[in-house]
Amino acid sequence: MTKSTIQEIEARFDQDVERFSKLETGQQTTLDASLNMELITSAIARRYPGKTKVLDIGCGAGNFPVKLAGKNPEIEVTLVDLSQPMLNRAEQRVAQVANYKPVTKKGDFRSVDFKGEQFDVIIATAVLHHLRDDKDWETAFNKLFHLLKDGGSIWIFDLVEQTDVRLQQYIYKELYGDYLSGLKDQVYRDHVFSYIEKEDSPRSLVYQLNLLQKVGFQQVDVLHKNLCFASFVGFKKP
Repeated sequence: MTKSTIQEIEARFDQDVERFSKLETGQQTTLDASLNMELITSAIARRYPGKTKVLDIGCGAGNFPVKLAGKNPEIEVTLVDLSQPMLNRAEQRVAQVANYKPVTKKGDFRSVDFKGEQFDVIIATAVLHHLRDDKDWETAFNKLFHLLKDGGSIWIFDLVEQTDVRLQQYIYKELYGDYLSGLKDQVYRDHVFSYIEKEDSPRSLVYQLNLLQKVGFQQVDVLHKNLCFASFVGFKKP
């Protein structure tokens, strides 16, 4: 199957700002979304108290930086997203809770020019599954590594695969499928599976942890995993 283009993904998200603007229900199809948001933002606030430069790639409507600013209003946030309506909403919401005006950059983080700027923290939630082949994955992870200061870190929450085909069938198609059916019905389940197949190219948790280490992260850790969703972190010279 030919995967969605960046323009097609952008168009879909342009139409979905209201749903993604809700802290509790913006990621309804994502297992443990609220738990992971609380876990990641609390961990960042404890690890980086005070003034902190944060980059959120694929920020959507800004849920993670809004939550983080509620714990540490001294964050300086740069927001990146394909969708201008999402960026507009994220900028508005973050500005209401953070002490510094957020910077916005429209586009694909892989091609955005950050002009040598370096960050303490990168947040990447529900975005890296849009990467494609292994070269794309490694190039993207390498760029993110070099955008961080020494002691900086990347915090990822995303859809993941299982490496074993039969385990993938059980965990993703059956168990996650049951979860989606429970949200609405089997038609909704099939709709979600269809756009995941069309848009996404997830990799396993182990693949991504190994890739973090390959590009230079000296310490990686798993925060949480439930079926086909996981959160994890990589530190650059901790």
